[in-house]
Amino acid sequence: MRLFVSVDLEGLDGAVADAQEPFRGLPGLNPTDPATAHVTMKFLGEGDHDLGALSAAIERAVDSAGVDPFEARFEGLGVFPSMDYISVVWLGVAEGSEELTALHETLEDETTAIGYEPESHEFTPHVTLARMDNAAAKDEVQRAVRERDPEVGSLGVEELRLTESTLTPDGPEYETVAAFEL
Repeated sequence: MRLFVSVDLEGLDGAVADAQEPFRGLPGLNPTDPATAHVTMKFLGEGDHDLGALSAAIERAVDSAGVDPFEARFEGLGVFPSMDYISVVWLGVAEGSEELTALHETLEDETTAIGYEPESHEFTPHVTLARMDNAAAKDEVQRAVRERDPEVGSLGVEELRLTESTLTPDGPEYETVAAFEL
């Protein structure tokens, strides 16, 4: 079972699709499905997960973060790891990043305490718009990221979700395993 913890962007899929428009059809770039847009709060990986222990850890993380339901606003573009070497094109979080970061930090603490690997990089709240397989369209991607500043919209964040990801030839399919209210 392949799992991650997420904040889902339900209701913003049309605006996410609009933000992806400059990247559609570019060689070497694979846009994500806007209907499954989300902020990955903690990737838990593939394996045999103890869902009871994991759910308890997520519940403790939500409780200890001290974050009440909040508004998140999504806008702007960026890339990982750098403009010179692009592997991911992302949509930024203009409002709500402090709350998302606080939740991420407590998720890290609670999940590593039960044996999950810590993140190997600093947490940057974002929504993946596309993955770059090769640099054929690097110039076009760089130009779009520099010149565009899409405003996707706002969302009331009231829960975290434990999500199962099943990889298929047509892309990942996601199913909510459990939800944790803030």
